[in-house]
Amino acid sequence: MLKPSLQLRIGQQLTMTPQLQQAIRLLQLPSLDLQAHVRETLETNVMLEGEEEALEPAETARDREELPVRLDEKYSALDGINTPPDQRETPEVEIADEAWGGEAGGPSDRAWSGDDDRSGDFSDQHSQTLQEQLIEQLELARLSAIDIAIARVICDAITDDGYLKDSIEDVRLSLLPEIQATSADVERVLKIVQSLEPAGVGARTLGECIALQLRQLDPGTPARDVAIRVALEHLDLVAGQQLVLLRRQLRCSENDLEMALALVRSCHPRPGAAVNPTQAQYVIPDVFVRRTDHGWIVEINQATVPRVRVNQSYANLISRAPDHAMLRTQLQEARWLMRSLEIRNETLVKVARCIVQRQTGFFEVGEEAMEPLILKDVAEAVEMHESTISRVTTAKYMHTPRGVFEFRYFFSSHVAAADGTEMSSTAIRAKLKKLISQENPDNPLSDAKLAEILSQEGIPVARRTVAKYREGMQIAPSNERKRAAARAS
Repeated sequence: MLKPSLQLRIGQQLTMTPQLQQAIRLLQLPSLDLQAHVRETLETNVMLEGEEEALEPAETARDREELPVRLDEKYSALDGINTPPDQRETPEVEIADEAWGGEAGGPSDRAWSGDDDRSGDFSDQHSQTLQEQLIEQLELARLSAIDIAIARVICDAITDDGYLKDSIEDVRLSLLPEIQATSADVERVLKIVQSLEPAGVGARTLGECIALQLRQLDPGTPARDVAIRVALEHLDLVAGQQLVLLRRQLRCSENDLEMALALVRSCHPRPGAAVNPTQAQYVIPDVFVRRTDHGWIVEINQATVPRVRVNQSYANLISRAPDHAMLRTQLQEARWLMRSLEIRNETLVKVARCIVQRQTGFFEVGEEAMEPLILKDVAEAVEMHESTISRVTTAKYMHTPRGVFEFRYFFSSHVAAADGTEMSSTAIRAKLKKLISQENPDNPLSDAKLAEILSQEGIPVARRTVAKYREGMQIAPSNERKRAAARAS
């Protein structure tokens, strides 16, 4: 029979301290997320302050005693908001600001740099969504209340690309129990929605979307009816470039087929994208790489570094007071944060310098000179763990004379060359792209021929490897490139 017992054991184990956990968490945060985290910490920790808000070092204890008086003056100035306009005092500075349409505050009043509110300069937001535009057009169509309700449900089911994602039966069921509509009623209202702008909206398939756009053309447009048949019945043949079979099934002339295909290609496959375009994604580099007379140097982007520090005035007061345990804890957390930010910046610069040293050929020549590099190589060079390098290189960007690149871009697998050396897969892709751009359009290079050319240059790669790299760069095969060149000529 088992009996409970107590045993004493001695062992060792690794435990992550709160400081280490915070340092790792800050290390993997992108610059925008880091600034948001520091902003939240500033609001909750009184021992932290922005450098612009810091008190001047020359202030003495007498000045600190006058702080409540200054705060009282500030609050009394705020009380003037409720004062009648004719009884307020308007400083000359405010009059000058109003005359120029400016504001009294500026970017220097912020708690950190590099976070200026310039969203208005790069505003990419639109006043109306696709659904709002459709509803606005329906309200001018003089429909009944029931038809408007059905149309609203249909518009809500339309994706940002302009396609109806729900079936007619799903739309009908979503109207219950308030509206008892039949499938014919939903289909009739859908036809009304499909007649709205942008052309092709509310379609359920790509063929229907193209046909809706073609039907808005003048009926006398040459090959219009043929193009509608192509859109509704034979898009698979168009995708497979089976033009002979397509012309045989349509029973039309070659000239009509060419005009019909031109009409089909002129249609927009995603009509909703014209109303809801993809929002531009702006990247803020974490480090700058530039060339000097002494070689390549790496500098941290100061705009991404939160400019905060410990409030020394409060820290000195706490050091002379025996209690205030909560404030002491906040002071310790503030010091941990400052140290974690320093470690993050040092690690970023250290890893970036190692990458630049390994990829000097890329910065001087281009992608064809890219060297094979993996996380383990950088980890051994900077004497850090591989997982730490993985955190540093994720969502971190480097501004170089050749553009802005993510740290991860410089890491790639390697292929053994004929002379025993190793070559980066990125460099092989660059060579393939260069060979294809220089080929004869009337006689493009096949994957086997490309593999043969690379083998002659000392890069033994299989044909399937060339095909994989070509598809990864979204380059069509040789037969499709030949057809595209024939159509262009």
